[in-house]
Amino acid sequence: MVDFLNLKRINSRYTEELKDACSRVIDSGWYIMGDELKKFEKDFADWCGTKHAIGVANGLDALTLVLRAWKEMGLLKDNDEVIVPANTYIASILAITENNLTPRLVEPNIETFNLDAKGIIEAITDKTKVILPVHLYGQISPMNDIQKIAHEYKLLVLEDCAQAHGANINNKKAGNWGDAAGFSFYPGKNLGALGDAGAITTNDDKLAEVLFALRNYGSHKKYHNIYTGTNSRLDEIQAAMLSVKLKYIEDETKIRQRIASRYLEEIKNEHIELPKLTSQQGHVWHLFVLKTKRREALVSYLQNENIATMIHYPIPPHKQQAYDNLKHYHLPLTETIHNEVLSIPLDPTMSDSEIEMVINAVNGFMG
Repeated sequence: MVDFLNLKRINSRYTEELKDACSRVIDSGWYIMGDELKKFEKDFADWCGTKHAIGVANGLDALTLVLRAWKEMGLLKDNDEVIVPANTYIASILAITENNLTPRLVEPNIETFNLDAKGIIEAITDKTKVILPVHLYGQISPMNDIQKIAHEYKLLVLEDCAQAHGANINNKKAGNWGDAAGFSFYPGKNLGALGDAGAITTNDDKLAEVLFALRNYGSHKKYHNIYTGTNSRLDEIQAAMLSVKLKYIEDETKIRQRIASRYLEEIKNEHIELPKLTSQQGHVWHLFVLKTKRREALVSYLQNENIATMIHYPIPPHKQQAYDNLKHYHLPLTETIHNEVLSIPLDPTMSDSEIEMVINAVNGFMG
């Protein structure tokens, strides 16, 4: 069986370093907001090319807290609109509605599944205050275009980088384009913790100052609370383990790119549409996502061939029960994407024989 993603095998390569990191934290006697978090925040900010990284509990909190901070700073108010791709994971929408803001759902570019300039401009109203590009599947959105639109219309930009650690345009990484960015370190991400974890990156000193307080009960100094904050702190143990794995992410990205290149070159099946690239170098391949009108048949066929698959994502946000108030949206492209996409294994520990099994199985599908 070719696993979709073998986390045990991925993390076993760093077992001794991860255990040493945990032991170091245990022996320190300091488990929250200590030196390990400071080190990871500095190293991650340096890697992204930003002035600040703020470790938080998870990727959803990262997005939610940025929008909350902008409200505290007087840059946003209730019912302001946030432009977001309609085909994103629901977390992108949850962060918006949690702050009493209004998601403005936009159809993505049919080739990249990311926002494009045309869709953004058509969606802007006098209530629009934020663009939230989601760098889906590991390919960065057209940030040069998005930044130009944001500048012209005086909009804030919050990047959702949950799937795009290291994705870049001309070596400028995701997380260093917008006014702020949210990252997830969920275990299955390209940079994955061994539990929930997240971070915010920004070059805005004032925003960083507010965020450092908001994640810590609204406080910079113990028992002195400036804001009605929350508890969303990246644990010392997770920070220490992320510091270990950050050292290897560039090498893992190259492996992902090599596997994706083989898929792009060697998968040839008239019933299947392969991903479209804007930049092979800049794509970090969190997921390799096919499209087919015969998805159920392909899933069943690959299962019989011992190839695991997943769907990212089967139900769009505006079709979820939780967002019944968004059901009025007419989004045929988004609904087609959710009905046709299928993710196949792309794991940096895959053997050549496993890669060939996937290629041969997909090529053998008769539709």
